[in-house]
Amino acid sequence: MSLFSRLVVVTLPLVPKSLVGRVASRYVAGEKIEDAVDMVRKLNERGAVATMDVLGEEVSERSKAEQAVEEYIRLFRRIDSLGLDSNVSIKPTLVGLKIDERFCLENVERIAAAAREFENFVRIDMEDHTCTDATLRIYDELQPRYGNLGVVFQAYMHRTLQDIGNLPREQANVRLCKGIYIEPRKIAWKGYQTVRQNFLMALEKMITQGVYAAIATHDEYLISGSVGLLEKHRVPHDRYEFQMLLGVDEEMRQILLDQGHRLRVYVPYGPDWYPYSIRRLRENPEVALHVARAFLGLQPSSSR
Repeated sequence: MSLFSRLVVVTLPLVPKSLVGRVASRYVAGEKIEDAVDMVRKLNERGAVATMDVLGEEVSERSKAEQAVEEYIRLFRRIDSLGLDSNVSIKPTLVGLKIDERFCLENVERIAAAAREFENFVRIDMEDHTCTDATLRIYDELQPRYGNLGVVFQAYMHRTLQDIGNLPREQANVRLCKGIYIEPRKIAWKGYQTVRQNFLMALEKMITQGVYAAIATHDEYLISGSVGLLEKHRVPHDRYEFQMLLGVDEEMRQILLDQGHRLRVYVPYGPDWYPYSIRRLRENPEVALHVARAFLGLQPSSSR
């Protein structure tokens, strides 16, 4: 970690909320569903699709988890009524994973049922390693029933290649990212190039197994390598997409769109934008550095 990155992380508690808000406004659509809807409409007009995420995680009260479920059901109605090209992403700990796994499964099932009603799709996000097995159990139980769920694998985890091999042979849809949580070396690769290499190996394994690949990265090296693998295996355009965060490297986003690739933008919103922003910056100094650079008007890094 660079000295500048350490400085950014250490001084975060001293940064006024209004200042964090000025930075976060580039990466978070806003506090209300209308803010997210307006952002998705703009993205659709520019040729990109979206995935909307209600901010929040580590919920410890059942009522808050149930409120999040209701918000997602409202979100599906809005997507459908406005004809937006967007699906949703959910964090298991927002809908009760840390309260009770069965309670979480029931909440994810309610969201999956609403998605089926509106012919939409649900991406179950992957959180830190304490959530991995439970998240995959929920996915494995519900996906055969609904067929509209996807999951996330993180390239820095040692287990990722094995997890890909355990996927069902049909209807598997996986977002592949590097991984953002601070994990111990005994379960996660730490070398920068090692993670890159594992990312491309994981992507190729997904492709050869017929998995729908959602390639989530801003790393130009990985984007180039991914395009090479897609061409090598002659993957049809309807069997993959690239994914990027809202507000990050919009130039690369346009490059991919101009080349004819499907591009999905992650659009988070909700009143929990401040704790979300602070947690993300604290958990990953590389992201903190990226946000600091953006705030200072410097070019974005390509570290994700």
